[in-house]
Amino acid sequence: MTGRRFGMGPHSVEVFPFRFDRRYQLAGLPLGITPRTAGVRITESEVVVVFGPWRLRTDRDNVTSTTITGPYQVLKTIGPPHLSLADRGLSCATNPDEGLCLRFDRPVPGIEPTGLLRHPAVTVTVADCSRLAAALH
Repeated sequence: MTGRRFGMGPHSVEVFPFRFDRRYQLAGLPLGITPRTAGVRITESEVVVVFGPWRLRTDRDNVTSTTITGPYQVLKTIGPPHLSLADRGLSCATNPDEGLCLRFDRPVPGIEPTGLLRHPAVTVTVADCSRLAAALH
């Protein structure tokens, strides 16, 4: 499954759905994390990660690099977004196999509602990591 493009020109939106492992889907359901409420949207000017009730938004030019990562330990990634205590990076995982880490020039808010905690990166387990990486470069 690849990203889907809606519209044309500067107002187009490309949507990349998350790939769900059944265990992650069951764990995410009570948190509102479902295939309908999780995805990465890219426009000409911004990147938006939607993960159930959590949102992370940044300017597209704030994404400095992408790296395909994985596999992950299920107990460390299943459920809500996870915060790395090592670097404050955020993981939004829906499978233990593969994800794409997006690094930012300027850290962005995402895990808590006040915006005081900022993340230098986010990892998303979209269905087509290579396609998302190509769309961001």
